[in-house]
Amino acid sequence: MSSDLIVFLVLSLVAIATALGMLFSKNAVYSALFLVLNFVTVAIFYLLLGAPFIAMAQITVYAGAIMVLFLFVIMLLGAESLAPANSLPWQKPLAILLSIILAVEATYLLFNRAGTGMAVVAPDASVNTMESLREMALALFNQFLLPFEVTSILLLVAMMGAIVLTRQEKGAAQ
Repeated sequence: MSSDLIVFLVLSLVAIATALGMLFSKNAVYSALFLVLNFVTVAIFYLLLGAPFIAMAQITVYAGAIMVLFLFVIMLLGAESLAPANSLPWQKPLAILLSIILAVEATYLLFNRAGTGMAVVAPDASVNTMESLREMALALFNQFLLPFEVTSILLLVAMMGAIVLTRQEKGAAQ
């Protein structure tokens, strides 16, 4: 067993554990902190794959800016732990059905695409880093501007949804 494989397996376990901790945490702040740790683990995966720029973008954009915004909204609204909401009778069966479909699809893709495994190749040392960064920035803000803006709008709507869901009516007991 090589050291890369051992590091990968340990990081995989940490990523899975933090994702499960995020899902099953009853406190919203702890859930957000588990998500930050998961983002850091994913950034280390990017470093292992030889993509330091994407790793740093992962840390600064996701673990830094977005999670600070989410924690700020959670703390501002006092939504650290909400009372359990009443669920509709059809939600649990639908969630189970969709989970089964997702598991079947993931298994199919895992075994169907396993034979086509493409080798990960390290980037060429002759590539000019500044030129490739400039090309990536131009592509992001020219070709992919719409998905970039849609993502920012989605985050804004998610924040507004959190505010609406945790807002108390006037005169309600605090």
